[in-house]
Amino acid sequence: MTHPVTRPQPLLDPRTRHLLDTFASVPDPTPRLAVVAPGGHGKTTLLRALAEACRRAGVDVAPQRRDLPDTGDDPVLLVDDAHHLSDPQLRDLRRRVERGRQGVVVACRPWPRPTALTDLLETLDLGTPPLTLGPLDHERTAGLLAESLDATPPPGLVEHVHAQTGGVPRFVRRVAEALADQRRRGDRDLPAEVPPAAVARFRHDLDRLDPDVRRLLLALEAGVGLRMDLLGALLGRAADEVGEVMAAARATGLLAADGALLPISRAAVRSLLPAEQRVGVRQRLAELQLARGGPVLPLARSLLGTGIGGESVAAAFEAAAGEALTAEPALSAQLFAAAAAAGRPVSALATGWARAAALAGDLDPALRLADQVIGADDSADRADAARVAAAALAHRGQLGRSAELYRWAGSGSAPAFAAVGLVGTGQLGPAEPLLAETPSGEPPTLLAGAASLMALGVHESVTGCWTGALATLVRASSLLEPAGRAVPLPDSPAALAALVALHCGELDVADSVLARALAAGMGGALMTPRHRLLQAWILMARGKTALAAERLGQIRKDTRALEPRDWLFAVALDVGLARRGSDLPALRETWSHAGEAVLRHPVDLFTFLPMGELAVAAARLREQDRIIPHLREAAALARRLGDPPLWVTPLHWAGLHAALVADQHAVAEEHATALVANRHHNRYCAVLAAAAECWLGVASGVIDPARTEAAARGLRDAGLCWDGARLAGQAAIRTSDRKAMVGLLECARMLQGRAAGARTVAGQAVPHRGGAGRGDGAQLSDREREVATLVLSGLTYKQVADRLFISAKTVEHHMARIRTRLGCANRSELLTQLRHLLRGDNAPA
Repeated sequence: MTHPVTRPQPLLDPRTRHLLDTFASVPDPTPRLAVVAPGGHGKTTLLRALAEACRRAGVDVAPQRRDLPDTGDDPVLLVDDAHHLSDPQLRDLRRRVERGRQGVVVACRPWPRPTALTDLLETLDLGTPPLTLGPLDHERTAGLLAESLDATPPPGLVEHVHAQTGGVPRFVRRVAEALADQRRRGDRDLPAEVPPAAVARFRHDLDRLDPDVRRLLLALEAGVGLRMDLLGALLGRAADEVGEVMAAARATGLLAADGALLPISRAAVRSLLPAEQRVGVRQRLAELQLARGGPVLPLARSLLGTGIGGESVAAAFEAAAGEALTAEPALSAQLFAAAAAAGRPVSALATGWARAAALAGDLDPALRLADQVIGADDSADRADAARVAAAALAHRGQLGRSAELYRWAGSGSAPAFAAVGLVGTGQLGPAEPLLAETPSGEPPTLLAGAASLMALGVHESVTGCWTGALATLVRASSLLEPAGRAVPLPDSPAALAALVALHCGELDVADSVLARALAAGMGGALMTPRHRLLQAWILMARGKTALAAERLGQIRKDTRALEPRDWLFAVALDVGLARRGSDLPALRETWSHAGEAVLRHPVDLFTFLPMGELAVAAARLREQDRIIPHLREAAALARRLGDPPLWVTPLHWAGLHAALVADQHAVAEEHATALVANRHHNRYCAVLAAAAECWLGVASGVIDPARTEAAARGLRDAGLCWDGARLAGQAAIRTSDRKAMVGLLECARMLQGRAAGARTVAGQAVPHRGGAGRGDGAQLSDREREVATLVLSGLTYKQVADRLFISAKTVEHHMARIRTRLGCANRSELLTQLRHLLRGDNAPA
């Protein structure tokens, strides 16, 4: 009769279960068996199960002990942890096995393996081959969890526990019991980490470790891996002798099959072993790695915040800072600071530290550290520090001062970057001698080549063909992509290429080059906000205002503090989005920031776009006095450069709209004339020139519908969808020709991305074909529903009119008809009725 094994059943693999069932059905009075497994794999549990099977079969079993009782020859002798027995005890056991009158079952770890234990295991092997216990599979892990939790565990929990414990039975049981305790306290959430109660139970295991094994585990926890030379130096052993310590560590059960610490073991080593031991091992490993010229970043990272000091530690922190510079500049700056705190002189670290801080976007310490080096007459790093300071000042809006520092640095990429700054501040003559591809004697690095192309592209944008300038800047960006992550840039060729593309209507090119720069991490965290802000600007130009606002909000969320140049673009985006949404309150709120932004950032060539946007907003708010001095600076700068059409055309376009908003028709004509004069420079200039002439007609009430519609569609084709829709819409509400009005309104809606259809006939609402009972929203026409929804959102009649390309008087007429139709006595009752009627249309509450 087969007697089932009860409690330990989930731990048994098929071979072990078969062995027990066979013994229970066909008892062997003198069993001989060796059970070999690392700690925690169930050897003790198996001996208990075997003792129970012997008793059920009527076979006497000696009490399970770790010494050798004097039991005579009758009972079966079960010996646990035989690797702890002395040589005489092991030889005695071997003699008992050889006599054959007594059953002997021995359980031991695979290490240590003294000669006497090896002889004993070989003798036992003559009977039954040794039984090797492995980790639990997922099924048996689930069974053990179910036993402890008294419920079927979810698959996710089984996977989590198995991954953390490697299926080691003892560890699985510890986690299961800790989870059961949590469940009893009412916590039924799936744990993200190993329960602390399970980790705490490893303390006894770690206390019993040999010192060398403990140091090995600490080294593995530090991330060294199986570097036998490094581990040998740490342990003071030859590389081939490290294998013995590794075997001892494997025998504990704390390691996976590949020699790595199990996640639960790592948590135990990290939290239970004394901090001074962990720090000491990591410090020694860092010293050894540094002496070998190996990477020290993982080790140095783990030593941050420990307060450890000394020359060797400081050297490790400095080396790690260099390793982290490209991928993690903020961490690099932390490591430089740690090196200084550990005793390294700040003067020896300042240049690298400044570069790391700049790449991380932290310009205050970058400028402070760089300035210290520049001011030290005996420093060999003054030119490098000047390049860092120059890049930082460009982001701070000091493009002229940045160019001066680059000229002073005078090597590598500095002359080319100086040329960019000089052109950007209207100093074309001093810039031209700096345009050589590579300074004499300098290595032709990727950075030097990209900077040279960048300078040539900017120069060509003001003196030559726009296509050549754009192509040169795009090539510069491509050249810098592999090497631009670790260089503080005053501006990136990608950003300048995008600006040139925006100035000539090549929005797809702008979007593509910015996306590639962001993917390559060009310029590090310092340049990332600029690239993303220009992407948002492209979206605004295309009329995708909601998406542009979303991107702008995400940039502000992700960026600690925008530098003046980026802040200027961000504020101009706020202003532009508010203006395009006819949101006058938001425009007024943003304008207070705009005034400060233009004060903090002097005008340069690369700020013409935001200056133009602010000029239109200033006219809308009657705040022209705040922006006129800056616009005069922009005009003077453009004149010094010869009024390059590519750069001044968008500025004149913005000036035209600002003048129209302010009813300054003479000024508007001046800007239109300038646009027309540049119409042959490129297609984009021609489109804006044609649209400018149409705007003058709209302002004077002389409207050519066909010409206006063609101009509006041309703006759309140039990427300016919102501008095109606005031109067609404003022309529609100012024409006296009813047929022209309908055609232009349909064109405006199409350009705005809204479905064109028979919503109006000669400006009159077409009733919705539906029920018209009181209290039914279907009694409103499509146009009336649209007007009502916008009014409920808080817009004024003028703002609704701007949004829908109709007059404010027409909005008022729509609301009057709605009020009459609904029988409302006053405005308050009207708004209440509309909220109820339009609730299904997501009207504001």
